[in-house]
Amino acid sequence: MHRKMKKFDRKKHWENIYKTSELKDVSWFQPTPETSLEFFRQFNVSTTAKVIDIGGGDSFLVDHLIDLGYQDITVLDISVAAIERAKRRLGDKEKKVKWIIADAANFKPPEKYDFWHDRAAFHFLTDDQEISNYLETAQQNIKPTGVLVIGTFSEQGPKKCSGIEIKQYSETTMTNRLKLFFEKIKCITVDHKTPFDTIQNFVFCSFRKLQTA
Repeated sequence: MHRKMKKFDRKKHWENIYKTSELKDVSWFQPTPETSLEFFRQFNVSTTAKVIDIGGGDSFLVDHLIDLGYQDITVLDISVAAIERAKRRLGDKEKKVKWIIADAANFKPPEKYDFWHDRAAFHFLTDDQEISNYLETAQQNIKPTGVLVIGTFSEQGPKKCSGIEIKQYSETTMTNRLKLFFEKIKCITVDHKTPFDTIQNFVFCSFRKLQTA
């Protein structure tokens, strides 16, 4: 099983997805990411806060954050094609964003963040070591007063996305998986309607870092 996972080239898979699919033809297409924006409002995230969007290459969150006046936005994605597509979409505004091409499972952040947002990247990590790596990286690179928001397919949601098996979570399983480093603030479930008129059920949870003595 472990050897089989090693053979899967996640980056190549996603480059192919982004090179061969139009933005409006992917299941995650969402012109207004209302759930994510609501978390920014809920936590009154300052426009000077350091924000990172994990797996955000094809997300419109960055567009909305720029329009809202956010000044320190980083977008990470595994795919060069996804980042380039986002840059073309934003035009001159892309200069206001820091772009990182890396796998969320093993990237090394260049700075620490006030707000770490992940809609549907974390659930692609199914290997326990990769999940641990991700959470340790988040713990080490979110500021003491920072907030982590993760959205994944729920246990009522799909078991696969873009041909890849994902790891479903519930409020309980996500809270338990993160409890070593983070304490839950709030979880909600949300239905996302895809461009194909199917419904994907998500669970979104917000967390604060556990304060160490």
